[in-house]
Amino acid sequence: HVQLVESGGGSVQAGGTLTLSCATPGLTPSGYCMGWFRQAPGKEREGVAAILIDGSDGSTNYADSVEGRFTISQDNAKNAVYLQMNSLKSEDTAHYYCAAGGLSIYWGQGTQVTVS
Repeated sequence: HVQLVESGGGSVQAGGTLTLSCATPGLTPSGYCMGWFRQAPGKEREGVAAILIDGSDGSTNYADSVEGRFTISQDNAKNAVYLQMNSLKSEDTAHYYCAAGGLSIYWGQGTQVTVS
């Protein structure tokens, strides 16, 4: 049974930093594209950052709105993916989801990030 488990959300003041974690019990991320998405109230879910888990450092991609502020990374030993979020803005407030995409797509339940 594949699970994606997010953690690390919370409330922070504008300009602050949070790091989200995505654990993947039941899934070996190698070969998957792992991504972080977010959904704010009244808005559609949007992609934030993605990383290809290919046994190396992994190529990454970011939404324009977070480029230069957010960093997605992987820990192959822990089968985990992280999203470090710096210089947070109020518009970053959303529910953040981890996703794994391959032949199937898996989603976590998400973690709330509130920036005031």
